[in-house]
Amino acid sequence: MPLRLRIGLTGGIAAGKSTVSARFAALGVPVIDADDVARQVVQPGTPGLAALVRRVGPDILDGHGALDRSALRERIFTDHPLRQAVEGVIHPRVAAVLARWMEATDAPYGVLAVPLLFESGMAAMVDRVLVVDVPEEVQFSRIMDRDGWDVAAARAAVASQLNRLERRARAHDCIDNRGTVHELTQAVDTLHHRYLELAEAHLPARHE
Repeated sequence: MPLRLRIGLTGGIAAGKSTVSARFAALGVPVIDADDVARQVVQPGTPGLAALVRRVGPDILDGHGALDRSALRERIFTDHPLRQAVEGVIHPRVAAVLARWMEATDAPYGVLAVPLLFESGMAAMVDRVLVVDVPEEVQFSRIMDRDGWDVAAARAAVASQLNRLERRARAHDCIDNRGTVHELTQAVDTLHHRYLELAEAHLPARHE
């Protein structure tokens, strides 16, 4: 039996999606991470990597024939046509894996963690959207601390994603992650009980 309720988890870069995903998983909720899937579909020897090389060029490979993800990531933040080309190869393959996972997962609800949920069109695959949100200044600080990027690169990374206000406006649920880990955990636990209720009642979860 497929999932009764499909939750799409998204948010801006460095907003805290991984922490939220980990809490849902700790509660026993099935979680699939689109970033993990995206890495799998372009492993050496896969049709996805071959398609990516045909579309973008062999210079995206490292010395071992694997995708140089760090170099590619920095390039696509400032090169819109290149980003579109890369996403055109990866997103359909990721969506296909997510669809198969939803059909094969028997649970009241499951979480699809997709950073580019709206940008990729994958929001159409879920019943309800949960956004993890922080102000852009917090994103800049976390990106620079976590990845060692300068402020210009951090700003380019944030600018490459959907506008924060539009993302919030399109969400069914939103977690403000400016607080403590304890507060974040409590917010996830509250939503967990709500999602179980929705799944049990078979209530429609989409916007009217």
